[in-house]
Amino acid sequence: MSWQDLVNGAFEIGGGLMVLLHCRQLYRDKQVRGASWIATAFFASWGWWNLYYYPHLNQWLSFAGGVVIVLANTLWVFMMLYYIRRERVNQLTKMKLHQAWVERVTRETLEPESPSTIP
Repeated sequence: MSWQDLVNGAFEIGGGLMVLLHCRQLYRDKQVRGASWIATAFFASWGWWNLYYYPHLNQWLSFAGGVVIVLANTLWVFMMLYYIRRERVNQLTKMKLHQAWVERVTRETLEPESPSTIP
């Protein structure tokens, strides 16, 4: 093991732990703000590549750290996609409920009262 592998592996592990802080915050907030799932997916795909690449360099600590960061980034991507979809479904549901209410009120307003209900 080289000192370069040790340093890179430490950065990879540290990076994975930092990404897990993003995951924890997203779990608390339950909504995605200020982060792009596309950018995170890019870095996750790079991480998956590193899991193939590091063993070819005999950088086993980097590989171990790469496992941590790629799993954290992959988790974060899936969490972001889940909460983005959840928010959109909630918005659509609210829009449909509002539309149904507007249609009901409009129908009640525009329909004449039946003669049996007029005193």
